[in-house]
Amino acid sequence: MDIYSVLTSDKKYFSDRNGECAKIQLKSKMLCHKFNLTSPDEGEKRREIMKELFGTYKPEVCIEPSFHCDYGFNIHFAGFALINYNCAILDTSPVYIGKNAFIAPNVCISCAGHALNAEQRRSGVNTSAPIRIGDDVWIGANATILGGVSIGSGSVIGAGSVVTKDIPSGVVAVGSPCRVKRKITESDKIDPRALV
Repeated sequence: MDIYSVLTSDKKYFSDRNGECAKIQLKSKMLCHKFNLTSPDEGEKRREIMKELFGTYKPEVCIEPSFHCDYGFNIHFAGFALINYNCAILDTSPVYIGKNAFIAPNVCISCAGHALNAEQRRSGVNTSAPIRIGDDVWIGANATILGGVSIGSGSVIGAGSVVTKDIPSGVVAVGSPCRVKRKITESDKIDPRALV
């Protein structure tokens, strides 16, 4: 199986093909570099770069620099998404981001891992698994999402959390490791009359 087929697979895998991967990454690194050098008034230029970078791009996606990813073609947007400053997506497997996703500053979304055994790690054995983020998910600042994880629609991941296991829909989950604290209910709605 060729390396592109491995990288874009929805299955967990391990690999020691570092040289091949580095060659493929060059395009995404150059595009991220160009994107991160754009000025705030260059919205059209940013959109053109994102269109070339991502596997599935939607014009309503908004990303604030600086942004970094491994490949780009493995990142798939379903609709509007707001990705705030200093996000890194290690898309060594596909990353699916649902509609109306809010991703706060300094979030790391990492499909990639390494062998636990030191000898294998030295020899370049890597692991990877896909990540799925549902519609209407809010990921708080400095959170880390690890490979193989799915986050259900409508859920909120608290700031600083490390998500190591699946999170169901419609809940608040926080901590390291991230755990469900409670369901999101009607009582969580902000009363418009209370807004100043």
